[in-house]
Amino acid sequence: MTAPQEPVEAAEATATGTSVLVGGVGGAASGARFAVVGVGPGDPELVTLKAARLIAAADVVAFHAGPGKASNARRIAADLFPAGVIEEQLTYPVTTGDTAHPGGYAGAMGAFYEDAAARLEAHLDAGRLVVLLAEGDPLFYGSAMYLHDRLAARYATQIVPGVPAFAAATAAAASPLVRQTDVLTVLPGTLPEPELARRLADTDGAIIMKLGRTFPAVRRALTAAGRLDGAIYVERASTPQQRVAPVAEVDADTVPYFSLIIVPGDIRNGRRTRDAADPALASPAQNPLTAPAPAELIVVGLGPGPDRWITPEVTAALADVDHVFGYGPYVNRVPQRAGLTRHASGNTVERDRAREALDLALAGERVAVVSGGDAGIFGMASAVFEVAEDPAFAAVPIRVLPGLSAVQAVAARAGAPIGGDFAVVSLSDRLKPWSVIENRLVHIAQADLVLALYNPASRSRTEQIGRAREVLLDHRSPETVVVVGRDIGRSEESLTVTTLGELDPASIDMKCLVLIGASGTRVGPSGVWTPRFVPEGSA
Repeated sequence: MTAPQEPVEAAEATATGTSVLVGGVGGAASGARFAVVGVGPGDPELVTLKAARLIAAADVVAFHAGPGKASNARRIAADLFPAGVIEEQLTYPVTTGDTAHPGGYAGAMGAFYEDAAARLEAHLDAGRLVVLLAEGDPLFYGSAMYLHDRLAARYATQIVPGVPAFAAATAAAASPLVRQTDVLTVLPGTLPEPELARRLADTDGAIIMKLGRTFPAVRRALTAAGRLDGAIYVERASTPQQRVAPVAEVDADTVPYFSLIIVPGDIRNGRRTRDAADPALASPAQNPLTAPAPAELIVVGLGPGPDRWITPEVTAALADVDHVFGYGPYVNRVPQRAGLTRHASGNTVERDRAREALDLALAGERVAVVSGGDAGIFGMASAVFEVAEDPAFAAVPIRVLPGLSAVQAVAARAGAPIGGDFAVVSLSDRLKPWSVIENRLVHIAQADLVLALYNPASRSRTEQIGRAREVLLDHRSPETVVVVGRDIGRSEESLTVTTLGELDPASIDMKCLVLIGASGTRVGPSGVWTPRFVPEGSA
């Protein structure tokens, strides 16, 4: 090991930490190096050989600690510290409490990391090997990464991975986490409860970190997702204080921050999931004489964005189903609850989605298919009826519940641009050729109807809105009023009023709905509107 040099000024005590010099110092360091070293979840025997070697060679060992608390990282690695090493304790100014810092919690922590980085910089500039200890793995929910962000660009740096806490926890619980094609999701317990429940329902295996005072909300989210039974609580994994228990049996008042929850991928609602490939787990054949009667399939529109725009009828219907099918972002808008299974899929598999939903309804399951806006306007209703023409689904009743459509939402924000006759066209040519779209645009323009354009652009379709504009300009004045609504109803919504001549196709994306006014559409002091009356002789 290279003998450390005399401590520099930045290594002296500060308001957010202390520097401790162990033993004598002197000599010359060999060169500046910064190592971020994972020391595992708690058991010193889980420190890797590489981590142990670097710690033993360090000139400076840095570690984080809570206010008034000993450093857990230091406790794990203390026996590896060389004689004469400089210790840099980086004490957080705040954890979860209030702070007087003008920038709040984020401001206090940002200032802390800047101060800590400056202290380590002084050692690195003096040519020392600085080893920063990190509990678990350095880049997995760790504080060390914030110092790495500040120092790695200017100093020779290496990162040594460590055993993460969840690996120690699954070993302690002796519970397989995920198998074969299972999906594992790592979730912070600080997520909003509905979001946590949704994500738990949508994954196979899960790890929930950051418990402590979040535990009651996490347990409620597990219940809503139907994942409480079988979920395992592990506290201080790999240490002498380790505790393993079913989540349902844990007293919330006893839960420390150093704990987590394991949700095994092959356990749902307390039962091991069946695997059709394993004859021992295969479901028994259904007796056609005792098969349940087909259930009603409902198709619903969720509106264009905010939950307050979902109708009470739709809310009541979704509260009574066992399965929800839809495009992922729309399924995500349905609150997760116990007993609900979510079936999210991509945006181009409408027929497959409809068939799966009909299959379940045929088997007696209560199923809803969801769309954004109104399900009957470029939504899933048509796809469901298309697939339901198969005689196999003749016994399945289908009910469509209306939703607020995007064209209504944008028009309302603008004023009353669809107060007269209007037409609605999708510019997507995925299900119909562009020649058909162009022919319809010509006739609508000639008829002098207000025109609502759905699906005006996407990542793979960038030309259609420009081509549509050119077609319309052949039959409409460049002064024709145009309204562009983006993300209407959401926090990032915007509304632009322009003209057909000034419309920039490059500004349009899939989040937009475009309204092209009629010749009589006007822009008044209160908004855009189209008169209900049409003069004699008009198109």
